[in-house]
Parts: sequence; structure tokens; C-alpha cells
Amino acid sequence: MTPFTLARPESLEAARRAFAGDAAFLAGGHTLIPAMKSGLRSVETLVDLARVPGLDSIRREGDRLVVGAMARHAAVAASPLVNATIPGLARLAAGIGDPQVRRRGTIGGSIANNDPAADYPAAVLALDAIIETSEGTHAADDFFQGMFATALGDGEIITAVHFRVPHAFAYAKFRHPASRYALAGVAVARFPEGVRVAVTGVAYSVFRWTEAEEALSASLDAELPTLARDDLTSDIHASGEYRAHLARVMLARALAGVRG
Repeated sequence: MTPFTLARPESLEAARRAFAGDAAFLAGGHTLIPAMKSGLRSVETLVDLARVPGLDSIRREGDRLVVGAMARHAAVAASPLVNATIPGLARLAAGIGDPQVRRRGTIGGSIANNDPAADYPAAVLALDAIIETSEGTHAADDFFQGMFATALGDGEIITAVHFRVPHAFAYAKFRHPASRYALAGVAVARFPEGVRVAVTGVAYSVFRWTEAEEALSASLDAELPTLARDDLTSDIHASGEYRAHLARVMLARALAGVRG
């Protein structure tokens, strides 16, 4: 690991000022710190967001459940408000990684990183979320832009995620037995105007499964479509064809949760 300066600001404005030159924000650090230790990433300044007040709050605002960017996965899983408002989101958080990961990892760090097999991006997309940042807001549909790529500008800090409260929401994933990342994960949210479906783990970035949305918005009992894309991931863990199969199976499981 190359030498760096550690900044521990105690306000959002101080965090913005500290981000200068070759810098990175530290939330949970589960991707960034291993990358720095292995030499895959080096920074001049590491800006730790842990002391910025208010970034870990969880609250209800109208038809939105607002989860602060520094809320730990374990806190989301255990939150009475999350469990009462969007219980499927609490179950998703409870299934991330292992206890150590859930006690340190944050929702803001997860979606800012946009790992192609992460769980939270599927929920953000399916639940029609708004990502609040130090610079403004981003709609979920515009936020995820490719492998480890988002709409965040240089030095822009995620402050909260505003999830739209659905009639029902469920997430199902086939997880890798070691990493617990999704080989295929499907999130389904039912709203008055229809169903939103998001898929993670099968391509280079999370995406909405429009064919499934069209079918299920017409009827929750519709025949489930087959996932057909040109960018499905094939690697040592699973072929693209198998991931497509898993996506259809996970869609059926998530749909059962939405119906139930």
C-alpha cells in the first residue's frame, strides 16, 4: 500500500473540501481497502466519511423511505422502520455478505461502487429510488452506467437513498457460496401503475428487465419470459446461459414474495 493522507472531516462541506487531487471517499471500504492493499488502487488522500453527522439516519418522508448513505447493512436489516415499510429491503440487507461485512458495509458505498454482482443496486432500480448527493439528485434509471460506473461526478458524495414505498417488494438471489455475491439476483417491486424488475449478477451492470415488467404489469400470473441479452457474463463461476436460467428462477422466487 502506498502512503496516503487520511482526512476525517466532521461535516459534508469539510468532506467536499478534503477531496482534492487523487482522492477517494471511504465508507465501508470493502472494495477500496483491498484494492489499495494489493496495489490495484493508490490515492493521495483518503476521505473517511464516518464522522459526518446525519449520513446514517433512516426515516420516512411521504411515499419515500429515506436511508442515509452511511447506514450499515446490519442497521438496515434490523431497522423497525425498514421492516415495517419495505420488509423485502430489510431481508435483502440481511443477506449481504457475512456478519462482518454487514456490520461495516454501507448502502452508499455499495451503490457508488456499482459492483455488477451487488445486491443493493437491484433494489435501488426496482424501487424507483432517488439518489441524493452533495450536488443534487439522480434518478435510479439514470444512475447506473456500466461496470463500476455511475452518474456521480468527481468529488460528489451520496448522502441518502430515497426508496419509493411499493405495494410489495421482494428480492431473490442465487449466491456464490464463498463471496455471497449474486450469480443472479432479481428484485421485483409492485406499484399502482405496474411492476418494476431489476437484475444483478448476470451482466456488466444492473439493469431493468423490461420484458418481465411488461408481462407482470399485465398480470402477475403471466408466463415468465426468458432473459435474452448479448452482454451476459460468462466466467469461471457460471456461463451466461446458466445465469439467464438462474435469473428466470430468481424472478419466480421474487414474484412469489410479491404475491405473498
